Amino acid sequence: MNAQFDVIKKKRIQMTIILLVMLLIVFGAKVLTDFSFMEGLASIPGTVFWMFTNLIPTAEAMENFPKVMERLWETIILSILATTTAGIFALFFALFGSKTTKINGLLALLSRVIASVFRNIPVVAWALVLVISFGHNVVTGYFALFFTTFGFLVRAFMETIDEASTDSVEALNATGATYFQMVFRGVIPDTLPQMLSWVFFMIDTNIRSATLVGLLTGTGIGYIFDLYYKRLDYPTVGLITLSIIVVVIVIELISNKVRRMIL
Repeated sequence: MNAQFDVIKKKRIQMTIILLVMLLIVFGAKVLTDFSFMEGLASIPGTVFWMFTNLIPTAEAMENFPKVMERLWETIILSILATTTAGIFALFFALFGSKTTKINGLLALLSRVIASVFRNIPVVAWALVLVISFGHNVVTGYFALFFTTFGFLVRAFMETIDEASTDSVEALNATGATYFQMVFRGVIPDTLPQMLSWVFFMIDTNIRSATLVGLLTGTGIGYIFDLYYKRLDYPTVGLITLSIIVVVIVIELISNKVRRMIL
């Protein structure tokens, strides 16, 4: 009883320390940036009023709807293509890096390091770096999404394999199965539904990220958003924003339904 009480007391002390550290970080950030919470709250009503006044699509803005949908479709296709191809490459690296299916320690370490590098560089940084090499085109946007998606999916796939495949892998190894038999008869069937769920999650994420990438690479819906924003054509900007929101919600609903079916 006393031991259990000591554990609870220790956890409370740890949570209190974490909370105090977080409060100190927030206060320090406020001081360094000279940010005022009250001024921020006071500006919200004016911001909302401006949005509803200027970002409502007009009849003139609706004339640009075909252009908006064309660019939005380009963004959707780019996101799906980057995610699916990154998922294929991520599967192989995850198999090499997983503790359950690794071939040797050196290859596993190399796979984890590569995935960590790609995962920890933001998509914006990738876009800026790749623009220098490939210029402002769809290829730049594709690789920016591909690299970040690849890094994330390798980590997600490795954790999925380690959590779901231990029993089946041990059973196959006990029967003398080869490495490829172990992978295709044990690992893939057990983990494929969860892996597909991660792929659909990244498609949702990449559609939103592709908008930001398009601002930097001059492609997709991000390009046309930047174009009309610089023209101060706020009704068309509002139309673009609403179109993005609707598409993201629809795709998220579809992907959620598919994930429920496969899991």
